[in-house]
Amino acid sequence: MKRWLKISLKIVGALLILLILAWVGAAYYISKNNKAILAKILNQVNTKVNGTVSVSHMETTLLKGFPGISVSLKNVSLRDSLWQNHQHELLNAKDIDVSLNALSLVVGTINIRKVAINNSKIYLYTDSTGYTNTSMFRTKSQKKAENNDDKSNDLQVRIIDLNKVDLVIDNQKRFKLFSFYVDELKGKIKYPFGRWDGDFKLKTQVRSFAFNTRKGSFLKDKSIIGNMTAHYEDEAEVIIIDQKQIKIGDDTFSIGANINVAENKSAFSIAIKADQIMFPNVAKLLAPNISTKLLRFGIEKPIDVTASIIDNGDKTSSDPLINVKMTVANNNLSIPSGNLTDCSFTGFFSNQDTTSKPIGDANSIIRFYGLKANYYNAPIRIDTFTVSNLEKPLAQGLVTSKFNLEQLNGSFEEESFKFEKGTADLSLFCQADIDNFLFTKPIIHGKILVKDATINYLPRNLKLVNSSLDLNFNQKDLNITNSRLQLGKSILNMSCSIENFLNFYYTDPQKIEAKVNLSSPNLNLSEFMPFLGPRQAKRKKTSSKNAIKEASEQLSAALEASKVHLQLNVNRAVYNKFVARNLNANISLIGNGVYFNKIAVQHAGGNINFNGKVEQLGAVNKMQLNANIARVSIKEFFYAFDNFGQQSITNKNLKGFLSANVNASGNVTAKGNMVPKSMYGKVNFTLDKAALVGFDPLEKVGKFVFRSRNLSNVELEKLNGVLTLRGDKVDISPMKVNSTALNFDVKGVYSFNGGTNIALDIPLRDPKKSADIIDKEERELARMKGIVLHLKAVDENGELKIKWNKKKDREEN
Repeated sequence: MKRWLKISLKIVGALLILLILAWVGAAYYISKNNKAILAKILNQVNTKVNGTVSVSHMETTLLKGFPGISVSLKNVSLRDSLWQNHQHELLNAKDIDVSLNALSLVVGTINIRKVAINNSKIYLYTDSTGYTNTSMFRTKSQKKAENNDDKSNDLQVRIIDLNKVDLVIDNQKRFKLFSFYVDELKGKIKYPFGRWDGDFKLKTQVRSFAFNTRKGSFLKDKSIIGNMTAHYEDEAEVIIIDQKQIKIGDDTFSIGANINVAENKSAFSIAIKADQIMFPNVAKLLAPNISTKLLRFGIEKPIDVTASIIDNGDKTSSDPLINVKMTVANNNLSIPSGNLTDCSFTGFFSNQDTTSKPIGDANSIIRFYGLKANYYNAPIRIDTFTVSNLEKPLAQGLVTSKFNLEQLNGSFEEESFKFEKGTADLSLFCQADIDNFLFTKPIIHGKILVKDATINYLPRNLKLVNSSLDLNFNQKDLNITNSRLQLGKSILNMSCSIENFLNFYYTDPQKIEAKVNLSSPNLNLSEFMPFLGPRQAKRKKTSSKNAIKEASEQLSAALEASKVHLQLNVNRAVYNKFVARNLNANISLIGNGVYFNKIAVQHAGGNINFNGKVEQLGAVNKMQLNANIARVSIKEFFYAFDNFGQQSITNKNLKGFLSANVNASGNVTAKGNMVPKSMYGKVNFTLDKAALVGFDPLEKVGKFVFRSRNLSNVELEKLNGVLTLRGDKVDISPMKVNSTALNFDVKGVYSFNGGTNIALDIPLRDPKKSADIIDKEERELARMKGIVLHLKAVDENGELKIKWNKKKDREEN
């Protein structure tokens, strides 16, 4: 062995022996002076605090602190000067191990190298007035410090080791409660000039992390595991915790903080960052008043979250400032009103939107930027969307979208709407209150353009083809302009205005009044007959429910409940055999009624004006009608209305012009056809330049008594009459019929179903003999001169028979 190596080993060995001897000597010294050293330590500590530090006894534990000297303090208690009032000990520890610097004992000072606290409770308490038991660590008066004989330096602890420690920070004034079960906290501390730096290993369980105990705890029952690096500046009196990864529960977060520990200060800030974390895991870290709301939403794939929690020490606010940023990319979201697929956005939350207003729900805001998603298969784009004032939430934003209407079919209820083709292009600025996560009282500005659409409205079995709509929302009103509707072969140009639409739509659809203007060159009225029928019975609803289906149901219900006032102008309108020109109609759809307020048409060379209503009851509906018919071709008129459901007098039997006033009621089918034998009412009519052609009852009379006269084509003078409709019977008021073939008086009952009894008083005198009499009264007297036949037309076995009308029968009638 080389000489220099031997010398080095001897020196190291000598130093080691000296160290051991010094350590043994120090241990012996502590053992012999146990009480004195403990008294010295307590004296040194108590001169630094406003309160009492007590220890029942101290034991020497040599091996734990080598090369220092370790002692175990038993039953340690820290009580501030007002402990008697609040009864919360700052520290109550059954066992505290303290490692002392042996050399410091030689020079007569106490230098604590390590403190290990085990099976203890630390309770930092602040009462409702702001007094805190940590005030015991504030510097005592200069006079008391000067009177202290111990001139030693401030205590410096190099190593901290906490095991199974309950740590509670209870601030009654600001309703804060932070409670942790520290399973392990190990740290090394260095003391550069004017500061300290520490590295810590932490394993703890969060029992309460409540910034406001009235709203519940964050991180409830979550474990926190990780390493931290902290710094403290004496001058700034701020603890800085470097941002490092810490595991909370099963997720890893990057967390850093600044904590102001100056007197009368409680400011702090916490910075949090998590990449690719599941949304429910984030929500469950928050207080119940927030998490219960957030958990009504779902995000399928992990997201990126950054947040900050800041308390500036302002005693007037019980809540810290919270700012959160969330980045969502190509994700699927579930919200109370449905699902957003392939969704991307950047979201921000702050509980202080306006800095001049206090922190809280009323001043909170949520912002979404660059939101892109598919909502029920329809792509939507929202540049900026905000939800403000979370006490009374108000949402607003500009929504744009362009999509094929067929994409919505899977989202509507099967019994409401179905789309076969067409596109929708919308740009809407929406503002709405939020009640239970649903939009209410919306205000909408903007447009919805529907083009080339085929839309089936199933409750009414209506199918619109090649249709377009231009919907303009102006706050609460809805205006529809430049719109084209095609129902079958009927094409309508439409404009519509609905005042206060959105308000009534959500609150009272029965108050919705739509003013609709329709015009068309050619209209087939039979294609609109579904409006007269009942709504189709709903199929059994499926258990699945979404916002679009609910909206379609609500829209369908609103359409049925609302009042619609139609102004219709048509060049040519056709209904079965009825052809009208220059149709001008004012119609109202209210509840289960269709009201024909005023309808004017040109038909069969004349004019028809009528009003009335149809009450929708099902397959058969009730109808009321008031009509004024002015000089229409009676032949065309009877043809158009299919001879009014009877075959006795048909359009083939009639010529001339008809004018009439009709006041009647009856039944009409859901397809718009008159129900035979259902009409009741009165008809006052005038026939001008009329003729009966091939009228069977008259021809039978001719065969009976007037074989030489042509009763197959009887031209009539102007005839006025009154008919009373009674279902399957028509009461004929007494009429004097003057014609080219014969004159006669007629009255009685005509029945469509048996029971006809028409009295005919027919003079045999040829009307031609009276044709030259100019005076009307004289001609009327001459009319019934001579022999008068008293006949009657009656039913026998389903056939019309002509019989003598005996005198006693005439007198009875």
